[in-house]
Amino acid sequence: MTDRKHFILPNDQPVVELDCRSAFKDLLKKEKLYAHYLSKASWDGSLIVLIQTSPESPIIFILLRKLFAHQSIEELKKLSLSKGGLTEEEFQALLVYTSGIFTNMGNYKGFGDSKIIPNLSEEKFEAVIKASQAYQDQPKEIEYIWSLCKNKIFSLSEEEKTLSFPDKGVTTYFSRNCTLEDAELVNEFLKNKKMEAYNSRVFKTVDNGTRVFEIRLASAETGSHPPVTIPEESFEKCKFQVTRGDYSKLMQLVADNLQKAKDYAANETEKNMIERYISSFTTGSLQDHKDGSRFWIKDVGPVIETYIGFIETYRDPAGMRGEFEGFVAMVNKTMSAKFADLVNRAEELLKALPWPASFEKDKFLRPDFTSLDVLTFSGSGIPAGINIPNYDEIRQSEGFKNVSLGNVIPANYKDAVLPFLTSEDQDLINKYRVPSFEVQVGLHELLGHGSGKLFRKEKDGYNFDIETVLNPLTKEKIKCWYDAGETYDSKFTTISSSYEECRAESVGLYLSLDKDVVKVFGFEGTEADHVIYVNWLNLLYGGCAKALEMYNPTTKSWLQAHAQARYVILQVLLEAGEDLVSVVETEPGQDLLIKLDRSKLNSVGKKAIGEFLLKLQVYKSTGDITAAQAMYSKYSEVPSEGKHPWARWRDIILAKKQPRKMLVQANTILENEEVQLKSYEANHSGLIQSYVDRYLSPDYDKILLELYEKDKEHF
Repeated sequence: MTDRKHFILPNDQPVVELDCRSAFKDLLKKEKLYAHYLSKASWDGSLIVLIQTSPESPIIFILLRKLFAHQSIEELKKLSLSKGGLTEEEFQALLVYTSGIFTNMGNYKGFGDSKIIPNLSEEKFEAVIKASQAYQDQPKEIEYIWSLCKNKIFSLSEEEKTLSFPDKGVTTYFSRNCTLEDAELVNEFLKNKKMEAYNSRVFKTVDNGTRVFEIRLASAETGSHPPVTIPEESFEKCKFQVTRGDYSKLMQLVADNLQKAKDYAANETEKNMIERYISSFTTGSLQDHKDGSRFWIKDVGPVIETYIGFIETYRDPAGMRGEFEGFVAMVNKTMSAKFADLVNRAEELLKALPWPASFEKDKFLRPDFTSLDVLTFSGSGIPAGINIPNYDEIRQSEGFKNVSLGNVIPANYKDAVLPFLTSEDQDLINKYRVPSFEVQVGLHELLGHGSGKLFRKEKDGYNFDIETVLNPLTKEKIKCWYDAGETYDSKFTTISSSYEECRAESVGLYLSLDKDVVKVFGFEGTEADHVIYVNWLNLLYGGCAKALEMYNPTTKSWLQAHAQARYVILQVLLEAGEDLVSVVETEPGQDLLIKLDRSKLNSVGKKAIGEFLLKLQVYKSTGDITAAQAMYSKYSEVPSEGKHPWARWRDIILAKKQPRKMLVQANTILENEEVQLKSYEANHSGLIQSYVDRYLSPDYDKILLELYEKDKEHF
């Protein structure tokens, strides 16, 4: 019998405000208008995530939007308790479930990819619907929407628990008849065409025994448009075609808002950037988005920072297709000055990393590195930092930007509860968690994701000296590399996201031992020691107390890239021995204790993480997926026996797990050409109202229902 409670958000699910009022207040009128239309584009595009998450997510969203849009939450509560027969606790469970759907943009967690189900029965859920004003106003429409999703809302079969390929879970990046082998074949076709998959989905049909693959690109326009689209052709005894027009009407809304934002851009670089994004979202051209990203890199130190598109590949089971996201933020000048100091030291710090200079980029492309107060972050969740663009060809040879989302970090760590630690360690983490995490984010993004060279075979030879460069692990010449058309994602596929996050986290740990680095952030002496210690302890704590929540013991698969990465690092440091790290079961079946010996960080810790980091980089640089997979899989194993029986300890961890905080974001409202910031209370009612206000028009429902109807035969 399924333990349903692990798929239910608790009634005491915490909600905190993502406060940006001070930063927004200081903007000029033109800057506020620019931010407003960029935010509109981001939120409209965010609806795409519903379709990217599960077949039923857009329908559930329509149902909940209607339920809360037709009357106030207080009025709905009165009707639910009186006519619907709900208790106070059951109505609260409905609010929490709705908040979960809205903040994750679907019925699977953005961080963890496990399904979310309500903590009330189908009968009580239906009673609320029938009692609501929405039902009185639109009985036939609500009845139809409810009939489409009511079974899926509550069902929890084995294959519905998590996101994955159809044999293990749910995905809408591929039609339900696709397998991992099909995905690999599609990958080969894309490499043959020198295409990347960021803005695509895959649909398979069978025609007289022949597999036919449609690679459908996201675009406002539909129909043929060479060379963006490719007519049907044969490849490896199958048929392939590249079409466009996925999410067509939503892509048009995004493009329309970007067109309005362009009128308020601060300079020609921003205008050029937005023009390329509009073209990409209109035509389906990924090349246009890359060109827009090139202009974005050149837009140094803007007052309003933004990025939008199909970005992170965490949730595609093949690790190649991007989830739509958009963010709009204002620069925090004080923290940005610290990051600028870190950038100025970057070349020096890169030399301290444990690989030869030949494995580093020929020239470090100094990025713009800013700390931002987020106004809008649309998608399935909000990270603490970003290093983008993700396109290899740009990041390797042209540049990138680092972004630390300054108001996200303290919001996420507010009122933290920390089981499995000594009281002394709890006090230290609560005091130094935010500053230590700012250090880790800075190193992770700038020198983690921003470091390392990929060895390539190019038209005119190799981008490294094939005669003199040696593999530091074998002391032999380099024997493998990236061929034309290959990217890191296309070679490392299913492990690409987690492996890269692990590398970046390891860089952060390794370099944080340098007290001069910590000094950049204003910490010296004993405080510096505490910041370094808490940085290591916090990451190891995450690898134990948090990561195993994101592991599926049935399929033996990891559901979240960062969680797997931190678990792997924990295993590496446990393997180092000498009691650097200890995890023991203090009360059988009830409690654990995690300890880190701070006196051994610079000796045992640095040596272990350095040797591991060298392997991570060598395998990535050379594209040696075989060696990388073998090593990463070993450290990713979750044993049920031995000194550290993690599979058994997972039950202890789940029993004490703390719910992830939900963030309430403000909205911008345009009144008489003046942009106002509307904030909301930090509770579930406030969070729900913020989403109702974002999507007031019933046109959103029509678009989502149309997209659902178009896709349903494939899922």
